[in-house]
Amino acid sequence: MTDAPTPESNEPAHDPEVLELAQKIFQLARQGDTDTIAAYVDAGVPADLTNDKGDSLVMLAAYHGHAQAVRVLLDRGADPGKPNDKGQTPIAGAVFKGEDDVVRMLLDHGADPRAGEPSAVETARMFEKTELLRLFGESA
Repeated sequence: MTDAPTPESNEPAHDPEVLELAQKIFQLARQGDTDTIAAYVDAGVPADLTNDKGDSLVMLAAYHGHAQAVRVLLDRGADPGKPNDKGQTPIAGAVFKGEDDVVRMLLDHGADPRAGEPSAVETARMFEKTELLRLFGESA
């Protein structure tokens, strides 16, 4: 028996072409290129792909206010509440950036406004967004 590491303990291979493609897809989410994002996900890119900070495609599209890109990802199975490595959620990012359409879309797809750190509720309170607090079922 050898002391060679098992495949499960090895770091994943980082193919430069795969990393370049992933960076391109993250940029598409930031830019809101809905059709191209849809094509990549339909071709097999995971709808919940995350970058090195744990930001999902939904997080990036939501933070940058691209409601249709968020919808495309959610319709293809992306998690509307997937937190990043800091515990931030897409809905809290959308509240922070003032993207009310994105907030509503995420809510409609099951995002929890009380999840994350800070949560969307806490963020809405911090910025005195009383309409969103009412939407979340909270008092101002």
